[in-house]
Amino acid sequence: MQNKLGLDFKRVEYARSLASSIASGVQGFADNYTTVAVERTICRLMGIDGVDENGIPLPNVVVDKLKRDGVLSDGALFFIANAMAQTSLLPQEIAEKTASGELDITKLAVADRETILATINPIVNNSIERIIQKRSRREEYIAKLGEGSKPYLYVIVATGNIYEDVVQAEAAARQGADIIAVIRTTGQSLLDYVPYGATTEGFGGTFATQENFRIMRSALDKVGEEQGRYIRLCNYCSGLCMPEIAVMGAFEGLDVMLNDALYGILFRDINMQRTLVDQFFSRVINGFAGVIINTGEDNYLTTADAYEEAHTVLASDFINEQLALLAGIPEEQMGLGHAFEMDPELENGFLYELAQAQMTREIFPKAPLKYMPPTKFMTGNIFRGHIQDALFNIAGIWTNQGIQLLGMPTEAIHTPFMSDRYLSIENARYIFSTMKNLGEEVEFKENGIIRNRAKNVLENAIVTLERINKEGLFSALELGLFGDVKRPKNGGKGLDGVTAKGDNYINPFITKMKGDK
Repeated sequence: MQNKLGLDFKRVEYARSLASSIASGVQGFADNYTTVAVERTICRLMGIDGVDENGIPLPNVVVDKLKRDGVLSDGALFFIANAMAQTSLLPQEIAEKTASGELDITKLAVADRETILATINPIVNNSIERIIQKRSRREEYIAKLGEGSKPYLYVIVATGNIYEDVVQAEAAARQGADIIAVIRTTGQSLLDYVPYGATTEGFGGTFATQENFRIMRSALDKVGEEQGRYIRLCNYCSGLCMPEIAVMGAFEGLDVMLNDALYGILFRDINMQRTLVDQFFSRVINGFAGVIINTGEDNYLTTADAYEEAHTVLASDFINEQLALLAGIPEEQMGLGHAFEMDPELENGFLYELAQAQMTREIFPKAPLKYMPPTKFMTGNIFRGHIQDALFNIAGIWTNQGIQLLGMPTEAIHTPFMSDRYLSIENARYIFSTMKNLGEEVEFKENGIIRNRAKNVLENAIVTLERINKEGLFSALELGLFGDVKRPKNGGKGLDGVTAKGDNYINPFITKMKGDK
């Protein structure tokens, strides 16, 4: 990546070293704790699925039982494996008998550790192989069909009904979309369980369920074959069920997942201890499955000023990069977030936006990057909004972004219609074509507005990282260093689902997925 901004990359590496230290501190905490969501994810990886007679997901039934009995610290896998060794039942059968009250997995005699590990090894390997096959299937499809060029055109569907979502997604793919994101129904991130089956009623989006994933993946494969290019599917594994939804996505062949604990802490008031532990396992799964993660730094600029607080976005990108590396995610799967959110009335605002987009591209050259459109200053004036989106698209192609989440002229009015998406895709395709090589042709004036803006943002990000490194990430979040939002370490949703790991705790999936020795 050519250094067009004249950035001092010794300062960039210093920033990375600070972020690495911050991430190590978080990881040191996460390694010693588990959560109800992590344990439910392990249940799913062991093949437990479905619901009981009351509609409660069986992974919840098993984990809630362990939590009630005060033994969650030993982990679900220890008790499932021991029950397998003592009863010769499969995990699904164990879950069903636990739900019916026929079996109490906490009251069985305990087999030796070698027997327990030998018992679960075939099922662990089968689960790993299932994810490998889905990843290989994606790679084969892309090799066969090809895919759109970057920036990928990313659009959303959000009807609440998965079958109507399919109709809209197929239309968007035919119009030229490369990534279809199915927006989750309002509030699902705060549910401490994953609904089961296909759903047709959601508000502001559609429930993220494994069956809904399967339905949409199948539909996009068909339209991709028709269009002669692979269409990527995106959903959300943020919230209280991060790792569970990550593994459901891995099983069903999702390609992109929004995955960011900081977003959940700041904007959904999810307890920071809970979600940072959940995030690690979810990212291990996403990394192994070949899924591109999207992070949520763009949201900081909806609550804080985009000019004054741009450095917090860069600081968070640095931290998220290091946390992702610790989870085994390669740079090529890091859709680090940033956004085009300057006040349109700000003089030279486009130059500042361009500086920040180019800066992010140069600092993270291998990452696809997720570039978000203007939302904060969209007013309902669809003509002005369409111009704002056009300027965003110009910045995207100029700076070689990886994932361009297309803005809609009706952003401030309603969930987009198919016609709104058509206009947005047409806008982006025209600009991406007519300005395709603009970035290769234009240089930036030394000591000019653009270069100076990028240098200032980098230096301010370093000051922020130095403070976070001194305080620790938990304290920094309590102080409100991101998005002008303060969250308490022992507050928020989900804290009661966190527990320290006990002596019997086992989770071979992390070792196998990361390839650790």
